[in-house]
Amino acid sequence: MNAPRRLSLRRYLLLGLLVPIGVYVLINSWTLYTDTQKAVQSAYDRTLLASAKSIGELLTVEGYDELARLQVRVPHAALEAFETDIQSRMYYRVSDVNGQWVSGFEALPAWPRQALPPSRYSALVHFYDDHYLDDRVRVAVLLQPVVSENGRGMAMVQVAETVGLRDTMVRDIMLASLLRQGVLVAVIIVIVTTVVQRATRPVRRISAELQQRQEGELNRISAPDAPRELLPLIDATNQLMVRLQSLLDHQKRFVRDTSHQLRTPLAVLKVQVQSALRGDVEPHTALLEINDTVERATQLANQMLALAKVEQLRQQSDAPQVDLAEVLRDVALDLSPLVAERSLDFELHASALTVPAHDWMLRELVRNLLHNAIRHSPPGGRLGIHLTTDAEHAVLTVSDQGPGLSPQQRERLFQPFWTGDVPGGTGLGLTICHDIVQALHGRITLKNREHGGRVQGLDACVRLPLQRLADAAAP
Repeated sequence: MNAPRRLSLRRYLLLGLLVPIGVYVLINSWTLYTDTQKAVQSAYDRTLLASAKSIGELLTVEGYDELARLQVRVPHAALEAFETDIQSRMYYRVSDVNGQWVSGFEALPAWPRQALPPSRYSALVHFYDDHYLDDRVRVAVLLQPVVSENGRGMAMVQVAETVGLRDTMVRDIMLASLLRQGVLVAVIIVIVTTVVQRATRPVRRISAELQQRQEGELNRISAPDAPRELLPLIDATNQLMVRLQSLLDHQKRFVRDTSHQLRTPLAVLKVQVQSALRGDVEPHTALLEINDTVERATQLANQMLALAKVEQLRQQSDAPQVDLAEVLRDVALDLSPLVAERSLDFELHASALTVPAHDWMLRELVRNLLHNAIRHSPPGGRLGIHLTTDAEHAVLTVSDQGPGLSPQQRERLFQPFWTGDVPGGTGLGLTICHDIVQALHGRITLKNREHGGRVQGLDACVRLPLQRLADAAAP
């Protein structure tokens, strides 16, 4: 199935701005059309009313009420004064209150008597639409009381006008208004398009720059002209670039170090096997040597994989809460045969204390620290693990009675593959500990414990935060 076509940011902005403007113009045009019709209708209706009143002033009457006879003489000039254009024609009809024709255009339809006045002697006017001589007309009907010396009565004066001039005026006003609105919309389109083009220019430039990059090029994005709203996205992308570059560098370093470090034990193993095949050494001795070489290679491979796993877990931010005291007890129990082999006086002081970390990372950290302490402790010496806490950190201290650190060892303390004067090591134990502590946003220090100017042992102190950084930063 084809993926749905996504709108570009530029098109989204244009549609989001221009469509509401277009809808507003349409609604405004319709409103303007209805308002113009009402205004023109009202203006011309006043003319009809004035015509009807002018005719009503010319009426005379003889007799009273039902016996009243209306008389009127309307010169044509009286209507010409109200004919504003040759497009319009005006007609009138005068009748009594019963609808009997008195004067004017007899064929003009009589008033359909809508909304009759409450009193036959009240002067009221009513407007309505009708047809006359196949033309649409607007009619004003005036109920006019007529009083004279010889009588009293009620007249009905109808004045009609064709609506051609009204329609023309409404059309002209609407065309002029639509022309102005069209020009305004065109100007708005040009301005909005220009502004959107300029606003999205940094996005297009960044996109083009990323597309032109070579594979594996993870340099930071430089966008000094980017708008403020894009800065969080650019910063997040740059942070992602840094993490990806770190992962690639770690991968390259891992492959380089692994190939370099495994080459030596494999070469030694090959030589030992060849010597055993030639009979240069005793079979039992050859097997012991091969076993030692395999163990060192296995330890090296496991520690190299541990370094890679530390880097993998470093990228995960959903670390659970783990009881560090329980981890200490489990690891101490696993290494108890080594403690018993050297007859060490071992003590563990730890109460339940949780820290945000992956269980494997804590176990690997404790295992390496405790294993180093066991290796450097003299037979029958004291070895202690203490877990305490301060306001914000869990403090883990592993104390031994070994020879401590020399000045040369301090300089290259956490460098990988540096074993110093310790035979049989891989030089990765403290490196793994350092990387784990860094991944957990903690700190590790190794300090000689002195008394009377003499080194009594070494204290390895690890401080780990009790909360995630995001939780600690929250108000």
